Amino acid sequence: MSRQPGCCSRWLLFAACAHLFFLLPPLRSRAFAVSVVPEGAEDETELSVLQKPEESRTISKISRELKEVVFVIQSQSNSFHSKRAEDLKRDILKQAADLGKEWFLGKALYDEESTIIHHYAFAENPTVFKFPDFAAGWALSIPLVNTLAKRLKSEPLKSDFTIDLKHEIALYIWQKGEGPHLTPVPEFCTDDVNLYKVDSCATTFSNFLPLCGEPVKKEDIFVAVKTCRKFHGDRIPVVKQTWEREAALIEYYSDYADVSIPTIDLGIPNTDRGHCGKTFAILERFLNHTSPRTPWLVIVDDDTLIRMVFSRIAVQKLLASKCRCYSMDAPDDMVLGMCFSGLGIPITHSPLFHQARPMDYPKDYLSHQIPVSFHKHWNIDPVKVYFAWLAPNTEEPHNGRKVEYNREDL
Repeated sequence: MSRQPGCCSRWLLFAACAHLFFLLPPLRSRAFAVSVVPEGAEDETELSVLQKPEESRTISKISRELKEVVFVIQSQSNSFHSKRAEDLKRDILKQAADLGKEWFLGKALYDEESTIIHHYAFAENPTVFKFPDFAAGWALSIPLVNTLAKRLKSEPLKSDFTIDLKHEIALYIWQKGEGPHLTPVPEFCTDDVNLYKVDSCATTFSNFLPLCGEPVKKEDIFVAVKTCRKFHGDRIPVVKQTWEREAALIEYYSDYADVSIPTIDLGIPNTDRGHCGKTFAILERFLNHTSPRTPWLVIVDDDTLIRMVFSRIAVQKLLASKCRCYSMDAPDDMVLGMCFSGLGIPITHSPLFHQARPMDYPKDYLSHQIPVSFHKHWNIDPVKVYFAWLAPNTEEPHNGRKVEYNREDL
């Protein structure tokens, strides 16, 4: 199996006599060779590959698949170093044989406590289940890809509805213990490309917001807050203490007109879930009762620290169509998604909008983000969450002083 590095080799890896771990995609590489070169030896010097007879067929097959990859082990001619070099050679060949196994690789995330966005999976100890951080990249071995492809053909997915794709993919691959767990690989990184420690990373991540042109002026954004009478006393004060000051145009929509806030009664009864009727009433009001020069609409729940953003032309096309709620308490986000999809209006996804609280996400996942929103006030101080994660700065005026909140403390 050993051969000299040829003109077609694209990879050359040097390793001292120590443990070496490598990851190679089998279908993209086309040759594999291991050379042990004693110090001072001529270029053509090469020791024979040691392998057990029963491993021969497997290694031979891998050698045909892993071309253009050469490992050169630098060693010395004395017996001690020759022995270490041969041991390393066996280890590399064993790892090459392992490439025929089913591997699921990535930067591991885990829940520190059970969370609703993962349906409270592994509630007794959620840290045991690892799932990949997509921002770092992740990898599947070809044998695993083939297994999953066959499974998908024979067992179609039971649902096309997902909440957290990275967690649900890991669950699907794991298959209740019949498939592989995620193997953490530290070379999958979410560190910034400019940091010194990325030298050991196979991937890096840039966490800046995309450049989408000039920032939209506050005066060009109309903010609609959805609320109801029973939450006027506890949720609305949070909005007023936090992000209301950032909105130039804002109205509160409720099932009851309260002049102290003030709220506007849309004539839509409150529902315990869905709120589709109220959302479409807000869209109608934005189109017919606000300045036509206001190009953007933001709809926010009263316990969301921004939710949905619409351009005026998107609202115009939606309301001009016949697409409406199939019931007053239908899930407004899903109905809107179906409506816009039918109209050919793309929905731009941003992972910076979050449907749960900061503690419902792994710290590592949030560490490389600039979040836009969180949702739910349950068992948290939403004012502290806002100033720690979402405010223009992390300081809150309090009794004439500025109080700083640390994200790690929340």
